[in-house]
Amino acid sequence: MILGIHDGHDAGAVLIDGDRIFAVNEERLNRIKKYRGFPELSVRKVLEMVNASPEDVEIIAVARIFRKLSRLRELEANLKGLFGPDFKGKVLFVEHHLSHSASAYYTSGWRDALAVSIDAAGDGLSSSVYVARDGEMIRIAQSTYVDSLGDFYASVTELLGFRPMRHEGKVMSLAAYGKPAYDLSAIIELNGLGFDNHLGVIGVEATRRLAEFFEYPLSRAREIANQMKRGKLDGELQKKAIEIAASAQKHLEKLVEELGLELKSYNLPVAYAGGVAQNVKANAVLRGVLGDENLWVFPAMDDGGLAFGAAVFVKAQIERLDGRWRPSTLEHVYLGPAYGEEGVEEFLRSEGVEYKEVDVPSFVADALAEGKLVGFFQGAMEFGPRALGNRSILADPRDESVKERLNVALKRDVFQPFAPSMLWERAKKYLEDLDGRPNEFMTMSYTASESFRGEVPAVVHVDGTTRPQAVRREVNPTYYGVIKAFERRSGLGAVLNTSFNMHGEPIVCSPADALRTFKKAGLDVLVVEGFAVTR
Repeated sequence: MILGIHDGHDAGAVLIDGDRIFAVNEERLNRIKKYRGFPELSVRKVLEMVNASPEDVEIIAVARIFRKLSRLRELEANLKGLFGPDFKGKVLFVEHHLSHSASAYYTSGWRDALAVSIDAAGDGLSSSVYVARDGEMIRIAQSTYVDSLGDFYASVTELLGFRPMRHEGKVMSLAAYGKPAYDLSAIIELNGLGFDNHLGVIGVEATRRLAEFFEYPLSRAREIANQMKRGKLDGELQKKAIEIAASAQKHLEKLVEELGLELKSYNLPVAYAGGVAQNVKANAVLRGVLGDENLWVFPAMDDGGLAFGAAVFVKAQIERLDGRWRPSTLEHVYLGPAYGEEGVEEFLRSEGVEYKEVDVPSFVADALAEGKLVGFFQGAMEFGPRALGNRSILADPRDESVKERLNVALKRDVFQPFAPSMLWERAKKYLEDLDGRPNEFMTMSYTASESFRGEVPAVVHVDGTTRPQAVRREVNPTYYGVIKAFERRSGLGAVLNTSFNMHGEPIVCSPADALRTFKKAGLDVLVVEGFAVTR
């Protein structure tokens, strides 16, 4: 058994037992969003999932090089507490960007590829490019933590009053409401296969320099951001903020496109991860350069996926030594904890909740057609930042007013879009620029077809784009059945799917989390493993 651990922000653990993979992030268990620290609960949970003990773990792959003595001692104390005094003989450290890139390459299904990671910083670097052949990864380019594309975007995020390293998606969403008004090539540019930060500073200092560049009142940034969150987008400073967001997004896309053209010259497909890979609009630009069939974005692309990358890297090296390595494709991310019907019913009974057993596809489809908001909980929890039909809130995407209902219920920012889950076989009809295999993990933005835009205003952004999940029957039969049943009632093979959590909280993990969030959000229906609870 190989245990992957990430001790840092977005902490988590992954256990590989032969061909079986179990994974969970600490935030889902301790309910602290983006938890930073040692993932003790995650380690215990993945061991529990495979019915193993700490003694069964043969290798501990740690996704980071700990250079600070205090942090290293803290890590070692935690490992010793779980694995005993002889733990050091099991530990292998895997560098940050190697972990990111490995998570993408070893799940891509490709024997030969380029593996790319871009983020703010990790182990002294902010990006890396590897040539990967026959399971071996060789770094050919990198950027230091100063020449950071991720930090540039994080600094813009902070400048606009949002939380850096957490709310970059809000900047991307906000950008669609305006047009770029600034040329940012004097800030950061592509340099070969890396980046060149002309500011020469990062973090808070970069944010201050950007405030001067844009002549933006940094002291009022949070006030302005809070107004935009509530829907005030037409004030002078709000318009300026939107122009800044649009300019930063456009520049990010420009640099990613330029990098894509450089990568394309290698005539290899690209496996991509890292925090910047969360930007689905930039991913779409990269897809436009490389082609739909030549880009794979690892679903847990942020630091929450580092433990996975460390574990699969170590596994691959062992297999290479034995001559056993073969390319592998990640078919799904339902790798987290699951709760069976018996346990769920016992929990509902103990809570004194009225419930009934239902035929899930038809019951949920009827509820959606009636305009109800449905908390949907089934099977193993998703690994990664997206809810993909096992820990989701579902709604009818034909009703535009459902956006306001959900924003109020979940305390979301009004300018952030919602996304659809659609039947696999309907993707080509619904997505104008799909030219290959549909995306199953919500890692990519597409242009909605004209007919789809007209049908589903609740899941198409103001710029006509959408971030879909294409659902295959063989991967998630129950969720596929729900969408298929909804299609029979409505003629539409898609539903609105947003993550099952209040804004600012982690996605629900357990039935207890689901029931609590159902009540807090005031949803109409909760379906948990075949049992329905209504208000």
